[in-house]
Amino acid sequence: MRSITLLLAAGCALLLAACQQPKEAEDGAGTSAATEEIADGVPTDDESTAPYSGIAEDEAVNFTGTEPFWGGEVDGKTLTYKTPENQDGEVITVERFAGRGGISFSGVLTGVGLEMMVTPLECSDGMSDRTYPFTVTLKIGDETRNGCGWTERQPFSGPAQP
Repeated sequence: MRSITLLLAAGCALLLAACQQPKEAEDGAGTSAATEEIADGVPTDDESTAPYSGIAEDEAVNFTGTEPFWGGEVDGKTLTYKTPENQDGEVITVERFAGRGGISFSGVLTGVGLEMMVTPLECSDGMSDRTYPFTVTLKIGDETRNGCGWTERQPFSGPAQP
């Protein structure tokens, strides 16, 4: 089971790295050159190996999704996963990985692998008038769910109670 989790984490890391598009800047001669700056915590130089730094390790990440409804929070090495049927949530231990284009968390939920990727991409849950700063992709076993995320430092915009 540990090898499957490591394989999934490596695959997520590759997906996060592959999703990055380098930003280019003009030099004085009018030619393009990749920059080494970091925008929103995402390295912009395609040669950079710097991990995503837009969400600090000690910062809690909240997440929510619909169809079916799900949500929760990651705080440190603890992920709480909630559904309408389990509003108190199930608490699991997760490992964090910072790739080039975001962060991921991996663990085991009710006997199956859980992988959650958080990327800095504006998101709408489609049910409220909120806009979130992060897109969340959650994989539990063979099922993949899409949702949105936010932190206290990078909150959602819109109504507090949709």
